Amino acid sequence: MTEVSYGYTKNLGVIPFDQALDNVAEALKTEGFGVLTEIDIKATLKKKLDVDFRRYRILGACNPALAHRALSRELLVGLLLPCNVVVFEEDDGSVSVSMVKPKEMFKVTGNQELTRVVGEVDAKLIRVLEAIE
Repeated sequence: MTEVSYGYTKNLGVIPFDQALDNVAEALKTEGFGVLTEIDIKATLKKKLDVDFRRYRILGACNPALAHRALSRELLVGLLLPCNVVVFEEDDGSVSVSMVKPKEMFKVTGNQELTRVVGEVDAKLIRVLEAIE
């Protein structure tokens, strides 16, 4: 797993893209997340700009119980939901998965009451990423 300040990334190797999407959804499910939204960036850029782009999907993942706890502590935290998960093709044809770092994203709220919930979300997303093959 590699990290940037705002996310975690794991390269899955050369596997079928659709299989990677299925693996991600299944791993999210085991940690109580569902995929609420799916944005196909490749198709959107082709349709709107007539440009070609690599296969790239943004999944909006949500764990309802944790979202409820967070929203109960700060109503406007919904601006930061759901957690984004990105599945994309690398230049070498392999597929990678990246997930937002909730601990970093939610810092902008300045609300210490969210710390425990956000820590749980962060730990779950790390376990999801570790479980994906």
